[in-house]
Amino acid sequence: MRLFALELIFSLLDVRGHIPRFDDFRPAPAAPAPVGAARVLAALIAVLVGLSLAIWAAVRLAVHLF
Repeated sequence: MRLFALELIFSLLDVRGHIPRFDDFRPAPAAPAPVGAARVLAALIAVLVGLSLAIWAAVRLAVHLF
């Protein structure tokens, strides 16, 4: 009954077409692509290096000024 009420609300609001049904999903690949994982790892390393350099520069400037 609850699902029917939810389905009725969605149909009245005309949102049903935007929510995919379970049959619309295609099976995902078993393992993620290694290229994607390598890109994420490279981006993470770049962000950490950038943050480290910014902190190092701030400390260096503070020591130099005082």
